[in-house]
Amino acid sequence: MDKKYDIGLIGLAVMGQNLVLNMSNHGFAVAVYNRTAGKTDEFKHTTASADTIGAAYTILDFVKMLKKPRKVMLMVKAGAPVDAVIAELVPYLEAGDIIIDGGNSFFMDTQRRYSELADKQIRFIGMGVSGGEEGALNGPSLMPGGDLSAYEEVAPIYRTIAAQVIDGPCCEYVGQGGAGHYVKMVHNGIEYGDMQLISEAYYIMKKVLGLTAAEMYQVFDEWNQGELNSYLIEITRDIFLKQDEKTGKPLLEMILDKAGQKGTGKWTSQSALDLGVPVPTITEAVFARCMSSYKDERIAASTVLTGPEIHYTGDRKKLIQAIHDALYASKICSYAQGFALLKAASDEYRWNLNYGDMALLWRGGCIIRAQFLDRIKEAFSKNAKLNNLMMDPFFQDILARMQDNWRLVTTICKQQGIPAPAFSASLDYYDSYRQPVLSANMIQAQRDYFGAHTYERTDTTGVFHTHWLDEAVHKE
Repeated sequence: MDKKYDIGLIGLAVMGQNLVLNMSNHGFAVAVYNRTAGKTDEFKHTTASADTIGAAYTILDFVKMLKKPRKVMLMVKAGAPVDAVIAELVPYLEAGDIIIDGGNSFFMDTQRRYSELADKQIRFIGMGVSGGEEGALNGPSLMPGGDLSAYEEVAPIYRTIAAQVIDGPCCEYVGQGGAGHYVKMVHNGIEYGDMQLISEAYYIMKKVLGLTAAEMYQVFDEWNQGELNSYLIEITRDIFLKQDEKTGKPLLEMILDKAGQKGTGKWTSQSALDLGVPVPTITEAVFARCMSSYKDERIAASTVLTGPEIHYTGDRKKLIQAIHDALYASKICSYAQGFALLKAASDEYRWNLNYGDMALLWRGGCIIRAQFLDRIKEAFSKNAKLNNLMMDPFFQDILARMQDNWRLVTTICKQQGIPAPAFSASLDYYDSYRQPVLSANMIQAQRDYFGAHTYERTDTTGVFHTHWLDEAVHKE
């Protein structure tokens, strides 16, 4: 009798291969298929020689290898390739079979596929997978959404291969439809913010203080042992150690300052605009990557556009501490924005997200794993209806204690002509959120003046319109 496999995976790029090896290492039998047969051969005959991994060379043979109900995971490029693979699969599947999309798909595509496949009685899961190549092999953070009954059937596999923390595996059902991919998208948006904030901290220490790579290694090593402990701080520390074999300089100095992006940060900002949720730290992080791509224009501008000469005579240790505080406070703002966006999306799409669980999902395996995620879990455990993380007493206290240094760093950057868009946007977010009155009354007056858009009053209810020209006083 032909062997039947617990799950099948389509797409043998590095992430797909490592997930297969992870499953196999935990005792699950996995069938694999890749559009390019040579990739399948290479994987099966080199990396994946275990008996628990079986290779197929046609979609039909692949489907025949699976236990019923069939469980098929897709690790293919987001967009049209996902639809193409699903179209190939569906004719060979039966009612009750399960498709799991583990790529970085746009959540609205996941919503559509969920509905379309439900009409065919095929169960669909859109699952965010975070942790990169290492996480895929050794334990990723998994954010599954979609059909709940399907998740319950695949949960024994995914909860076993996920990153394990003290409270259990970093894998929990998120919500219906595209909720899993939405949560992963926001995770990536927060990641954009985190990475930009860290890069600004590095840049300030390099440009203003003139710290060497070795000195910055020591700074980040110390930070990683305290409140800022996180995966991104850890790898940033390690980056400073790597020497370029060709020049003997720190490799970081030889890397061109053009940052790439795959779109999830942009999607986060676009969704925030659609839902009317301010996420300035995340959006400025996206724009900073866009600005970095203007390398040739920046070089040309540097020869004609003037700015202050960098000259700092203050205490180095105090500024390093101030940068630490500015980074921590800004990081809180980045997470606050992400969770506010999750709340708005949960309300809009009726997902009933559990925000404390989101924090637990991100404590292991994923890129933004950090020590203070425990505090986020505690905040939502105390108040499930918390509108903004900054309103939790723990985070209130940090922001109060660190804001003087936060303001000092942004002021120095402006004085010295050092761009720090994410630090500045984070501080503006904090200052805007704490203001009982903003300048928007002027905007609303302008809108009513030129477009009769009406306005509300502070002293009574109702909607009002003024004929501004009739009441304006013109002086010669």
